[in-house]
Amino acid sequence: MAIRQDTRRDCGLAVGLGVVGERWTLLVIRELLIGPARFTALLENMPGIGPNLLSDRLRTLGAHGVVEQIAIPGEGRALRYQLTELGEQLRQPLLGLAKWGLGFLSEDDRGGTTRAEWGFLAVQSMVRRDAVPEVDDTYQFRVDDQDFTIAVREGRVRFTRGAATEPDLTVACDAETFIRVGARMTSPAEVIASGAVRVSGDPGAALRCIRMLGLD
Repeated sequence: MAIRQDTRRDCGLAVGLGVVGERWTLLVIRELLIGPARFTALLENMPGIGPNLLSDRLRTLGAHGVVEQIAIPGEGRALRYQLTELGEQLRQPLLGLAKWGLGFLSEDDRGGTTRAEWGFLAVQSMVRRDAVPEVDDTYQFRVDDQDFTIAVREGRVRFTRGAATEPDLTVACDAETFIRVGARMTSPAEVIASGAVRVSGDPGAALRCIRMLGLD
């Protein structure tokens, strides 16, 4: 699919925006950064998009090689969507945009839909590469009923869905509280003191995690 000539201007940013520079397109990619998903799941997790608009956005992303359809093992002809290798290259730019956007959240934004899976992306966007611990650590987060884990190994940070076997630190809270901490509407100390966040494990690991996420 050709990119509209009037948006090109021989500029990489303009060309990129010609592919993904629309709100719903970016939100489709957000959902697929969390993991592969069926069409119905994408529709459910993005209220307001509508099936025709979602089909159009997926078709455009597929035509540009950003998204592909894959079979679901054991479910006949059922399909789900996932990011291609090209689509995965959007992870860091979009996480950077998500981190930037957290700064605009305020108490006026409370009351909307907040999903635990968004915490999985939020925590990835918050990591400060210059504050990654020099020791190996494993941090487990339970946001609502979803678990995800950050593993620090030899200065590298890896994110996985699911619980850890022997975490050095375990943090549990609801999705709204997690986002409010990430947006600096409240501090880790305040939500721990109020009981909104429950922490267990090595106090040293807790301090290292807080610093790495830029919450100190």
